[in-house]
Amino acid sequence: MTVHLRLIWITAAVAVAAAAPAAAQFGFGGPRQDRELVERFDQDGDGVLDRAERDAARGRTLSTSARSAPSSAAAVNELLSPDDVQTFGDESLYDPDVLRTLFIDFESSDWESELEAFYGSDVEVPATVSVDGKDYPGVGIHFRGNTSYDRVPTGRKRGLNLSIDHTYDEQRLLGYRTLNLHNAFNDATFLKNVLYLQIANEYYPAPKANFVRVVINGEDWGVYANVQQFNSDFTREAADSNEARWRIPGSFSSRGGLEYLGENESVYRQTYDIKNRDTPENWQALIELTRVLNQTPPDSLVEALEPIFNIDQALRYLAVDNALVNSDGYYSRNSDYSLYLDEDDRFHVTAYDANEAMETGGGRGGFRGRGGSGGVSLSPLEGSRDGSKAMLYRMLMVPELRAQYLGYVRDVAENWLSWDRLEPITVEYQALIADVVASDRRKLYSTENFESGVDTTLRPFFERRQAFLIDWLDADTGAAQF
Repeated sequence: MTVHLRLIWITAAVAVAAAAPAAAQFGFGGPRQDRELVERFDQDGDGVLDRAERDAARGRTLSTSARSAPSSAAAVNELLSPDDVQTFGDESLYDPDVLRTLFIDFESSDWESELEAFYGSDVEVPATVSVDGKDYPGVGIHFRGNTSYDRVPTGRKRGLNLSIDHTYDEQRLLGYRTLNLHNAFNDATFLKNVLYLQIANEYYPAPKANFVRVVINGEDWGVYANVQQFNSDFTREAADSNEARWRIPGSFSSRGGLEYLGENESVYRQTYDIKNRDTPENWQALIELTRVLNQTPPDSLVEALEPIFNIDQALRYLAVDNALVNSDGYYSRNSDYSLYLDEDDRFHVTAYDANEAMETGGGRGGFRGRGGSGGVSLSPLEGSRDGSKAMLYRMLMVPELRAQYLGYVRDVAENWLSWDRLEPITVEYQALIADVVASDRRKLYSTENFESGVDTTLRPFFERRQAFLIDWLDADTGAAQF
C-alpha cells in the first residue's frame, strides 16, 4: 500500500510538473505572478471572499491540489485545547525563549484542500486564530513557499502565511500584521532558519525568527519556524521607514544581482518584485543604483554609491551569506534577498530566509561556484569575478571595501562559527521544542533525525567551516585570488 500511494504521489507530481510552465516550477523568469481571483469573485465588494464566493472561485478555476496525493506516513496528531498549553503575556512575538501556541480554526474541515486550491492566487482563506487566550477573527491564511510546498505531499507539514489584518485593517498580533511560518523543509534539526537569522541580526537588521507551535481545527501540527515577514513592520523597525521595498525571489537564472540592465523599467520588473509604493520614481531610484554601482570607476565608487546605498550593511549581509554558506542566497544565484529604501532615498539590503544554509557539501542542489567549491570550502571571494553579482563584483574591486568585507567574514568565523559558543544555543533551542517535535507525526523528517541532526550536520558544518575560513584568511589569499 505504501509503495502504491507513493507511486500515485509521484505520478501526480510529474503530471503537474509537466503541465506547469518552467517559470512556475523552477523560478525562471522572475517574480511569480499570483492568479488574481478576488476581484473576479468578490460579489459584495468587501475585498474578502466569503465561503460562497470561494466555492464559486474553486468551481470555476483550476485547482492545484492534484500536485500532491496524501502521504501514507501522515498520521493524525493528538488533539489539543488552549487549556493544554502554556500561555504567555507581553513577551515579544519573536522572543527566542518562548514557544507560543497558535490555535487556527477554519470554518470547514476541508481547509487543506481549500488552501491547496488557492495556492498561487491572491485568495486568503479566513480563520480565527487564538493566541494566549485572545481571539483574532478573520485572519487570512495561505500556503507559502516554492520548493518547500511543491515537494511536500498533502497531509504533511507545509508552510503557512497568516495575514492578521486580512479582514480587520487595524488588527495586530503582538504588534505584527503578518506571520510567516516555515515548515523546516530540508532541515531535520528545525534550527537553520532561526540560527542563521539570529547570527545575521548581530551584523545588520535582518528578519527575526523563533519557534511557534500550531494547532489547526483542534489537531496539533507541531513546530514551525516563525520568521518575520518582510513588510512595513520590518522596515519601520529596521530603518524607521515605510518606503519602497523589493523582494528578489529565488531563481536559478536570476538577473537580480543589481546589474545595470539599461533604462527600461519593464526589464527590472521581470526580476525585482516590488511590494509597495510602485511608482516610476522608485523604479528610477533602483535603476540609478544599478547604474552607479556598475558604471562608476572603482576609485570613485564609495563616494558615488554611499549617498544612495548602505555599503556597510551590504558588506555585512554578503559576509554572513558567504560564511554561513547560504546556497539559496546572493553569492550562489543573485536572488533570495530583499531591498528597501529609507526616507533619505538610500537603499538597504537584507536576508530573506536560510533553510538552504549551513551545508557541509555543495548544498541541496549540489551548488559549485565558478572556480570554487560549495559547502565548508566555499571561498570568501565566491562570486567576486561574476559581473552578474554586481554587489560582489563591483564593490570588491575597491581595496578598502574588499578588506572591510573580509574583516566581517573573519568576525563571523571567529565569533559565530565557534561551536563552543553555538552548542549551548542549539541545546536550549532543541530543549524548547523537543517534546513537540517528537509527538508530531506530520513533520517531514524523523524524530531520530531531529535528535541526531545537530551532531551529524550542524556541528560538523560549523567546526569545518570555521577552520577553513580562518586558514584561508590567515594565509592572506584574498589578494592573490582576486
